[in-house]
Amino acid sequence: MEIKVYDRSRKKTFIQKQFKEGYLKFFYRTIVGRILLKLFFTTKFFSNLYTAYMDSRWSVKKIKPFIEKYDIDMNDFESVNYSSFNDFFVRKVIPSKRPYPLGENELISTADSKLTAYRISNDLKINIKNSTYTVGELIRDEKLAEGYQNGTCLVFRLTVDDYHRYHYIDDGRVKHRNVINGILHTVGPISAERYKVYTENHREVSVLETVNIGEFLQVEIGAILVGKIINHNVTSFKRGDEKGYFSFGGSTIVQMFKEGAIKVDADILEASKNGFETQVRMGEKIGDIIK
Repeated sequence: MEIKVYDRSRKKTFIQKQFKEGYLKFFYRTIVGRILLKLFFTTKFFSNLYTAYMDSRWSVKKIKPFIEKYDIDMNDFESVNYSSFNDFFVRKVIPSKRPYPLGENELISTADSKLTAYRISNDLKINIKNSTYTVGELIRDEKLAEGYQNGTCLVFRLTVDDYHRYHYIDDGRVKHRNVINGILHTVGPISAERYKVYTENHREVSVLETVNIGEFLQVEIGAILVGKIINHNVTSFKRGDEKGYFSFGGSTIVQMFKEGAIKVDADILEASKNGFETQVRMGEKIGDIIK
């Protein structure tokens, strides 16, 4: 299935296919495939089994072909000898390769990803990829969800070629963190045809109180083959600090802001309105913080 992505640096759109699309069509569009998904492939057991191989020295041979296939610019990353494919996958970027604007009123991207912006309705509903979610469903906390009416929801979809570490977008502190256990569907159009992946998948919810934005919610969502969401155990942070990372696979980060807290850049809003994702990099300006 083709996904339309807007490259704002070139002001052009391109078509991106889902990773292992042929396999995904079998698993999500056939009866046999869906049975296998339920019994095995969306379980933590399968994810842990696959991760064990990706953590082994035998997986090093996959690194070079992967870099070539996805045209990854390794000049952006620290020069090290990787001990496994997963060691490469969670590679660290050279800070100067992901600069961010110094203005405290500029909203920055939390990760390299494909971004879509949505409005949270007055009754706390969000229509993501033709599936309707509520804030309460996503975070499993109806009381905490109150106050996000008419706010903004940003969905950052990380694909396998992206840098898989994510960063704090403002100075602040962690008010609360919660782990919600779930299964591990792939996150994309094919799985979204049948499943509400954002509320079925394993995820971690953070309530962040920040200096310039105020309180907002961040949810890291695991996906098939992503057995680990690693968030660093900190209570306070600075803008640009690393928040955590995903192990192998594509995954998603959802941020939810209160009404009037931010204003997303017009080109991203226009692309989202037309059903396009926007390619962004960690630290890139994606909007303004309203004070």
